[in-house]
Amino acid sequence: MKISENGLDLIRKHEGLRLQAYLCPAGVLTIGYGHTGTDVKTAMKIDISQANALLSKDVERFEKSVNDLVRVPMTQGMFDALVGFAFNLGAGSLKGSTLLAKLNANDSQGAADEFLRWNKANGKVLDGLTARRESERELFLA
Repeated sequence: MKISENGLDLIRKHEGLRLQAYLCPAGVLTIGYGHTGTDVKTAMKIDISQANALLSKDVERFEKSVNDLVRVPMTQGMFDALVGFAFNLGAGSLKGSTLLAKLNANDSQGAADEFLRWNKANGKVLDGLTARRESERELFLA
């Protein structure tokens, strides 16, 4: 499967757009819609079309991960939500999650409810992560 515009919009909304490189809260150089990597340099600037191209390229990795990890049929909403989740947390977090285990056991409602548990950073609940997980859960259930 491939991510839809709804899934890309969810990522764009929650990542935000920054056209100049900045240090994210974790201290990682970031640009565009949450793009990181060795290609991101201090004081780097891009335009919106470059930000969208980087997002498309980044999303391909997470599409592959979700397609490889999920062993049950998915709706487009489920797929989009899982790609957004993996984009934010990494495919390793999805791979080891109860969310994935429940989904692969055909418990889609239980899997949906697991999104809401992933709203903390350094043990603290963050409003931005709570909102993102609620959006992902809603898309997953759509």
